[in-house]
Amino acid sequence: MSNVPVAVVTGSNKGIGLAIVRALCKQFPGDVYLTSRDPGRGQAAVAQLQQEGLRPLFHQLDIDDLQSIRALRDFLKEKYGGLNVLVNNAGIAFKVHDTTPFAVQAEVTLKTNFFGTRNVCIELLPLMKPYGRVVNVSSMVSSSALGGCSQELQQKFRSDTITEEELVQLMTKFVEDTKKSVHEKEGWPNTAYGVSKIGVTVLSRIQARLLNEERKGDHILLNACCPGWVRTDMAGPKATKSPDEGAETPVYLALLPSSADAPHGQFVSNKTVRPW
Repeated sequence: MSNVPVAVVTGSNKGIGLAIVRALCKQFPGDVYLTSRDPGRGQAAVAQLQQEGLRPLFHQLDIDDLQSIRALRDFLKEKYGGLNVLVNNAGIAFKVHDTTPFAVQAEVTLKTNFFGTRNVCIELLPLMKPYGRVVNVSSMVSSSALGGCSQELQQKFRSDTITEEELVQLMTKFVEDTKKSVHEKEGWPNTAYGVSKIGVTVLSRIQARLLNEERKGDHILLNACCPGWVRTDMAGPKATKSPDEGAETPVYLALLPSSADAPHGQFVSNKTVRPW
């Protein structure tokens, strides 16, 4: 088993994920794994960074596939005995003008962005070593979507005592409500991506609370963040930040020094804690 520290970035063959891997390769004192669903694309991204003089490693990971997540888990456990940094960056978004029915968009978007991210956490959080850092890439859209929820839903999503089971029930209800075309009547905003990222932000708050309760002495810090509006395939060419600029806040959180005890369980944008 290797004593080398190890960092994993999900969905990192392009865009913000690739930029996070690039920055970690320069700043993290250990092995950095670039992951992607498609091994060909992942290897091509690794080759691109190698040409820049960096040394990322590759592991296949499809966060929609539990077997794929578990294969990565077993590999990390066997080779490193755990994990030091996890950046949950993988996510999808339908384009604004996409004609896919909204109920389908809701199901597909939440499957990856919320349920896939949650599955990665279920399998990999137990591997986090003391002083580990977990970064769940959310979005400012989670805040605006929260503002578009009914008062009752806002109260639930802001609750300091909401459980993971309750959150899963709410995310499942959103998908069911869209299928019945009653989601707006039930107090939901009209954005599947926004609701999926509410899920990621609230999940992060719950996970941080559980870490405090169960592993207080391990000094693990876990946060959600917004990278900003970044020029990627997802956000388009008009966005204000380059991928490397979008990587700054996730990388800042991934590399919080071992002496730090905050931020933890927060929503962070531009390296600043934002109210939720």
